[in-house]
Formats: sequence, structure tokens, C-alpha cells
Amino acid sequence: MSTNLPPSSEPLRQSSLLPDDLPQPALLAAAAALQGTEGHYDELHGRLNAPGAPRTTLAPLWRDFFDASGTAGWQDLGTRAQRVQRRVQEDGATYNIYSAEGPKDASRQWPLELLPVLIGADEWPMIEAGVAQRARLLNATLADVYGERRLLDEGLLPPSLVLGHPQYLRPMHGVRPRGGVHLHVCAFDLSRGPDGGWWVLGQRCQAPSGLGYLLENRLIIAQQFPEAFRHLRVQRVASSFQTLLQGLLRLSPAGERSRVVLLTPGPHNETYFEQVFLARYLGLTLVEGSDLTVRNNRLYLKTLHGLERVHVLLRRVDDDYLDPLELRPDSALGVPGLLQALRAGEVVVANAPGAGWLESPGLAAFWPAVCEKLLGEPLRLPATTSWWCGEEAVWTELAPRLAEFVVAPTFPSNSGLASGTPTSGFAPLVAAALAPGARQTLQGRIEADPAAHTLQARVRPSETPVWRDGALEPRAAVLRLFAISDGAGGWRVLPGGLARVSHRRDGAHDPWLSMQRGSASADTWVQTEGEIDTTSLLPKPLTAADLAGWHRTVTSRSAENLFWLGRYTERAENTVRLARLTLESLTGSFIHGASPSVLRVLDSLARRHGLVGPGVPSPEQSLRVFERSLVYALGDDESSTSVAFNLKALRGCAQALRERLSQEHWTLIHDVGDQFREHYEQVMQSPANEPLADALAVLARVTTHLAAITGAQTDRMTRDDGWRLLSVGRQIERLDFLANALATAFENGLHKRDDGFALLLGLFDSTITYRAQFQARREVPPLLHLLVHDTDNPRSLGWVARTMRERFVKLARHEPLWAHELAQTLPRPEDWPLDLMSAPDDAGGHGPLVAALRDCSVQALALSDALGRRLFSHVGAVDRAVWQ
Repeated sequence: MSTNLPPSSEPLRQSSLLPDDLPQPALLAAAAALQGTEGHYDELHGRLNAPGAPRTTLAPLWRDFFDASGTAGWQDLGTRAQRVQRRVQEDGATYNIYSAEGPKDASRQWPLELLPVLIGADEWPMIEAGVAQRARLLNATLADVYGERRLLDEGLLPPSLVLGHPQYLRPMHGVRPRGGVHLHVCAFDLSRGPDGGWWVLGQRCQAPSGLGYLLENRLIIAQQFPEAFRHLRVQRVASSFQTLLQGLLRLSPAGERSRVVLLTPGPHNETYFEQVFLARYLGLTLVEGSDLTVRNNRLYLKTLHGLERVHVLLRRVDDDYLDPLELRPDSALGVPGLLQALRAGEVVVANAPGAGWLESPGLAAFWPAVCEKLLGEPLRLPATTSWWCGEEAVWTELAPRLAEFVVAPTFPSNSGLASGTPTSGFAPLVAAALAPGARQTLQGRIEADPAAHTLQARVRPSETPVWRDGALEPRAAVLRLFAISDGAGGWRVLPGGLARVSHRRDGAHDPWLSMQRGSASADTWVQTEGEIDTTSLLPKPLTAADLAGWHRTVTSRSAENLFWLGRYTERAENTVRLARLTLESLTGSFIHGASPSVLRVLDSLARRHGLVGPGVPSPEQSLRVFERSLVYALGDDESSTSVAFNLKALRGCAQALRERLSQEHWTLIHDVGDQFREHYEQVMQSPANEPLADALAVLARVTTHLAAITGAQTDRMTRDDGWRLLSVGRQIERLDFLANALATAFENGLHKRDDGFALLLGLFDSTITYRAQFQARREVPPLLHLLVHDTDNPRSLGWVARTMRERFVKLARHEPLWAHELAQTLPRPEDWPLDLMSAPDDAGGHGPLVAALRDCSVQALALSDALGRRLFSHVGAVDRAVWQ
């Protein structure tokens, strides 16, 4: 890249629009800056955008930012932007999008801008104090509304607005959480107005999102501008997260010995990535509602080896779904009895249920008076002007001026199952943007239900620069800041934030700036004049005594997903191998003619494993129809036995285990399904009349990909109980597949023919091994030795059975009696004497061998059922609490 100024800089300098002493990087930035939206504050230049406003001087913070990186840093911005996107992709950072046009779990890469939002040390104390005051105010409001109700009795809050809100939870009335702390984390959306002052747009109090994405943004962006990060003295954020953990432990019934878990709605939630990321960063166990149970007013975690007490629940599940016994009865995301455990003081729930109504925009006009009442002080940070239409005088006065406002929903969409008050939410509407007829219709809707509507003044957020193809484009930005309780009545405001930046230049007129609507994110740097906090969340050193009983907890849900991750990995490998061998055999049969016994075995195995449907004619009846039906069925991801379905199911299990899998392992699993679908669709859309060869090429690529996944599971995962369960799942699937294939082969005399012999070795993936040991022999004893007895062959039934038994016994070591009893039913290689199994019976067949093989399948599937009942569902004879 050239080191010269961009073409626009020379005319600027010649016309004296830019001073000669301006540092080179700042000169470049000023020359590359595009004109902002009139009437909006310009962060880059530090002033209001107005006609004829000078573009010669950057705001001091931005001047220092570009100066710190130097001219070379400016020239490298394009490369750094590419590195940001590559890092986001490598981290697997995603944001799930809910769209009526697409799948409900559609995800996109987390949108992260290169340039941060900058806040100076001179203005941060005012913002910090205002946000902390708001957090104190909201917590005090909850204590009053669910307690004495002075605010409602004195009319400082309208009872119909509070008690009629679907997220006011009557089961929480009279409940005082431990320490009187209702809120542990609050999020506030702020915007700088045209006058340069900061305004509160709204707050999130139920289960505010963004902390994990904030961390991801900081880790990536700070690495791109290390010089500027140091030069601007940007405050670190780790100590704020430490405050969160310490505050939770301070309130916990078990103190420092507490188990803290993070409750997630699951992999399909839009912010699941950040929940996984945050759990890892804080060292918490990520759980779903099905992982937890309440017994005797105490909350327990269902683990692989019993129930373990949970003392603190940091939640990301909305109020209504937390407890199906007292809230939404159709919820599968919560824990029955959770509210009773909270009332009994046996668990800390952060945030406590019942705070959702605080988020209503209809309350904005009431906060100043409430603040004076509860805190005895004026409200520091103003809010955007709002008018609740539920007050008759308000709507009567403002109805003729409807076009001046944004119409926002007072209540969220709700079925009324929890509150008894059904409401209907809607997206905010800019009245001026509506056609006259639509505006009149909107006015009629408001008049029919005024309490459900709130009028808000149009927001004109400030514009921050983003890097776009060599230019600095101004984009509207809204800042989310977080206040964190210390558990003792104090609040800490995290010195940084998650900025939402409009995805288009005219986004300054967009009142939402929603991630769901395509906005991007930006890191937020807060400058400090004091000490830079060097707190680290790295855990304290462990002693030998600490490590003596160390183990990694495996929740029952994770255990079940690991078990099925192993089964689906093996099932996908087996299905792909069977499909390849079948298509290759069919190709050969077109040329040379396959034996009827081979065709019968292929037909039987293909039907058992779902490669063809029951109505498809056998290959003996119609070779072409059978082949085309098999190729077509490979990509049917709705069929529970197809290759596409197995790959999709494999990905689903991995998605639920993101916190346990390495990024490389997850990427392999994520990519194999996408690549198979892409290549398979190309085959099916090809105008060629012979798709068989192309289908084989697709299956070959999948085979290689699955081998890499197997390698990651074998060589890159810790050998804990979760991995043992994954391995047992693989061996169950492998034993069932291989035993059934061998039994079917011997029933049909496949061992008597050269092509049948080769097919058998191919099914066991043991062709090269057999040739190396026994050359061209086509005899039953060496075949059975390799496929049944050879415990050095990981594809032999003997190796599979022994490995499955050993790993199961170690896995179930905490219940030795049950493990011993079940192990006695599992197959043993010594029960299959080679001379007996290889000798033909009186009928010329191999009846004892076939019977033993069929029994292997039964025993493998019986083990699967026993594991499910005992370890996943906890429906044994007695409950087992192993840790209090």
C-alpha cells in the first residue's frame, strides 16, 4: 500500500482546511472521514454535525488513537479488519437470528467492527455515577413493589402499569432474596444526544445479555491496536467480573464453597455462544433446566454420578420460563420448584425473578419522582422523553401530534400463562414513516388499547466512525453498559461496554439498533486517569490437597449428549462406509454381475440401516431403481437413518457440548454437514445421467472428514468420565453394526464367494490388515480370527466388546454392584471359541456363530437402555446425593 496521503488529502492541505502541524495519521483520518448526519453528534470530530461544520480537527481521543498507531497503523487498517473477521470465525462467535423467512435456529457470524467506541476519562465518572444510581434505584423499586408497595399506594407508579404488566410475578410478592439483592447484573442502553450529553434509552433487568460478547470484542480488538490501548490508558474489565462472582458468593448459603452454575435456554438461543464463552471465562458449569432438580427446597445438579448441590444460579432464561409449577406450565427451560427453593433461601438466583416489568418504556416518565422518594436524590442521567398512553390526559393531548413520535409497546408479547394478563407486543414504529392511512390505523389501535402503547421522542444517537473500504463512515451507535452488584449493597459499573452500531449509513433514523435487525457490535474503551486495574480472573494456585479429589463435573445432559455424540459419530461412519461399499458393488454388478448372495446382503443391510425405503425394489429386481433410490436418500435429513440426518444429529449433539469441545473439534463437526449438503446438492443438480460416481466422491470426502473427527475424539479429549461415555456410545454402535453385518453375511453364505469375502472385510474396514496377515487366503478361521477374536484389531468384535466392558466398568465405578451385574451380561470374546464358531453345523451353516452375533446386538442395545435409565434420567431405586 502506498504511504502517500489519499487523493482527497492534498486539496485539503492546499486549501488550508487542515493545519500543517496535524500528525500524519490524524491527517489521514480526517481526509478519509465522510460527512455525518445533520443534527447528530459526531464522535470522530467531537461536535454536532451541522452544515458547514469544520472537518479539520479530530476529537482529542480520536486524534490520540490514530496518532498512537502511527501512519503504518493507519495503512494497516484494512488488514486488521480482515484479521478481526478471521478471529471471529476461528472463535466460532455467532449470533442466532430468528426470522420468519428462514430457519428458527439460523445463525450468522458475530458482526464486529474494527474501530472501538471511545469514552474519555473526563466524562466517564458522570456516566458511571448515573448508571450506578439507576441500578440502586431499580433494586430499591423491586424491594418496595414486592414488599411494602409504598410507590403504588402513593401513586408514584401507576398500579395498572405495574400490576397489569405480564412480567410482574405475583408468586414473588413478599419474597426477600438473600441480602435483599434482587438484581445482580443490570444493563443500560445509553446514547449521546445532539448536545453531547448522555441519555438512557432503556434497561434490561431479567437476564441481560452482552457480557460474553463484550469479552469477545475486547480480546479481539485490543490485540489489533495494542499501542493505542496502552497510550489511551484503557481501563481493564476483569475486576468487574470478579466483583460479580464475589458478590454471588457473598450472598450464597454456602459462602466460598458454593457451586455456581449458569442456566442457559440451550443451543438455539440467539446468544448461546456468549453463554458458553462466559461460563468458560468465569469457570462456571453451563446447565440447562433439565440438568437441575429441586429436592426438599434445595437445588441440585444432576451429574453422571449423582446429585450435587447448587447454591447460586446465574440465569439467562426469562422469568416466565423459570418454574413450570408456578409460572408457565408449558416451559421446558426451567426447574420445577425453583421459586420455592428461592423463597426458602436455599439458592441465590441472579437476577431474582420478577424484574421484567422494569424494562417497560411506559415507566420512563415516573423515574425522577421515584428516585427522589426512594433514594432522596435527583436522577443523574436523564431518560428519553416518553409518555404512557394509559394516562388519558396524556393521550388526549398528544394524539394530534402522533407523527412526531416513535410508538413503542408498553408490554412485551405474552400469552398470559404466567401473569394471567395476555398482551400483544409489536416492533417500535416511527409514526412519521407511515403512510397517512397506516398512521390513522395505528391511531385507532392506540385508542382501542391506550395502556399497551407508549410514545417516545425521536432519538438522534451520536455517530461513531467505522472502517469501510478506506473510508471512515459515520454510523449511529447505542452503548450498553453493565452495573454489577457486590452483594453488600454497592454497585460497580463495568468500565467498558457493548456498542451496537447501525449496519447502514442512514441508521441514525433507526430507533432500534437491534442485533436482530442486522446491527453490528463494537468494543467500548473507557479511558482512565488513575491506576489501570491489573486484576486477573486466573484462579489461585492449587495445592496437592486441592487436587487429591479433583474431577470435572459431567452433568447428566452433557453425559447423554456425549454418549450420543459417540454413537452418531460411529453411526455416520458406518452408514457412509455401507453406502460406499453398496454403490461400488452395484457399479461392479453393472459390469461383471454381482452374485445373488452379495445383492441380498446389501439389500438387507441397506434396509436395516435406512439407506433405502421399504417400498424400493431389491437390487435383484431392479438394480437401477435401487441405486438411484439409495443416492437420493443420502441427502434426506428428515429420515432418521440417512447420512444427512446422522450428520445433522452429530452437529446437534456437538452444539449442546460447545463448552466441552475444542474449537477445532467443533469446526470439524460443523463443517462436515455443511460440506456434505453443498456437494450433495451439486450432484443432484448435475445434468449428468450418471450421478453414482459423483456421489461416491462426496461420500469419500465425508469419510475423510469423519476420520478427522474420530481423531479429535480419540487424541484431543481428556479421558474423563464424559469421554468414557462417548467411547462406550461408539462401541455400542460399532458392536451392533458389525455383529449384525457378520451375522447377515454368514446367513447368506457370503464367506463362500470371493466378492462376498471382500465385502465382509470392507464392512469391517479390515481389508489391508487381512491381506497383510493372510495374503490371498479365503478361509473362515483366519476371517473369524481377525473379525471376531483379534484384540489388536479395533474393528474386531473381541476388541470392541472388551473395550466397551472396560470403559463401562470404570465409568460406573461409583456403583460397583450395578456395574458388576450389568457387566456380566456383556459379551466376552472367550465365549466364542474359534474352532466351534468356524466349523459348519449339520445343516452346512454356522448357526451357533449367527446366534452369538445376534445376541451381541441385543446386549449392546440393552446396555444403552440401562445407561439411559441410570445415568441420564436418574430413575434408579434411590436418589444419590454425592456432594452437599
